[in-house]
Amino acid sequence: MKAYLALETGSIFEGEYFGTEGEVVGELVFTTGMTGYLETLTDPSYHGQIVLQTFPLIGNYGVISADFERQTIGPKAYIVKYPCQEPSNFRNEGSLGNFLSHKNIVGMHGIDTRALTKIIRTQGVMNGKILSNMPTETDFDEIKNYQIKNAIAEVSINKVDKIRGVTHIPLRVALLDFGAKRGILGALSDRGCAVWSFPYNTSFAKIMEIKPDGIMLSNGPGDPADHENLPIIETIKRLQDTKIPMFGICLGHQLLALANGHKTEKLKFGHRGANQPVKDTSTGRVYISSQNHGYTVVAANPSFVNVNDGTCEGLEYDTAFSVQFHPEGRGGPLDTTFLFDKFVERMNNYAS
Repeated sequence: MKAYLALETGSIFEGEYFGTEGEVVGELVFTTGMTGYLETLTDPSYHGQIVLQTFPLIGNYGVISADFERQTIGPKAYIVKYPCQEPSNFRNEGSLGNFLSHKNIVGMHGIDTRALTKIIRTQGVMNGKILSNMPTETDFDEIKNYQIKNAIAEVSINKVDKIRGVTHIPLRVALLDFGAKRGILGALSDRGCAVWSFPYNTSFAKIMEIKPDGIMLSNGPGDPADHENLPIIETIKRLQDTKIPMFGICLGHQLLALANGHKTEKLKFGHRGANQPVKDTSTGRVYISSQNHGYTVVAANPSFVNVNDGTCEGLEYDTAFSVQFHPEGRGGPLDTTFLFDKFVERMNNYAS
């Protein structure tokens, strides 16, 4: 069935549906990963967005539930050039199109994804709408007025969840779930940590009941500045004051920065993909990282910087540290998994 993508600038792209056929409006972003499309589709950080894959052929290895970051879908819709109809992989459980249909997610293919990506790179991230008919003036009004709201509340868990680690007396990690990826939980549990995941709005007192050896601030969606004057920032400040080792990733990095007096700003088109270079400012060494964010922290003396545009990719505090990228590396690469070892080492020192 024919489908149209309308942009808030007035541009219209014609293609076809795959997955669910329907109408959906969202913030249009692109990701450059050649693989990892399942991790992308199940990443809560894409909440409220329409995701465009720049790599043309997506779905080659099918659907593999073991690779999911969550059981729910993050993006509102998904755009590819060519969806693979006959995937091949010994773990394959079905085609991407059938998976999107099962999850009731609108997919679109057959458009010039290269031209669309160039528009976003030139003009910046913008809103768009997928629909079955040529857009009307009412549709363009809806597109221009769209905003992502209450993002963390929409994706965070609603009750405390515990994941036991592998050691007899594990380190106790309190993870504040802003839309946490399963890869972060796995990286911690693989290192012998018992992880308690807390809803984003859990009180300081409730978190401290488990007597944590470490605090993990997870990834998540939305504009970090929306939470600048909300209780979560005060909670992070109080947790940091305890001197318990703290590690923030992506949105967790941004919220920790806000709690320490820094500001954030929106990037023109963000960093999304598995090939983003970051430089350790203390050693000069460059690592390839996986990223998914549209905002950056404005801060002097970062611990990591983005090689492409010089933006902040990490910060160090007294007993806390954070990075903008994803060291858990699900979907690849694995260059910076050592940061979890650094966190565990700090927790061991604190616990002893």
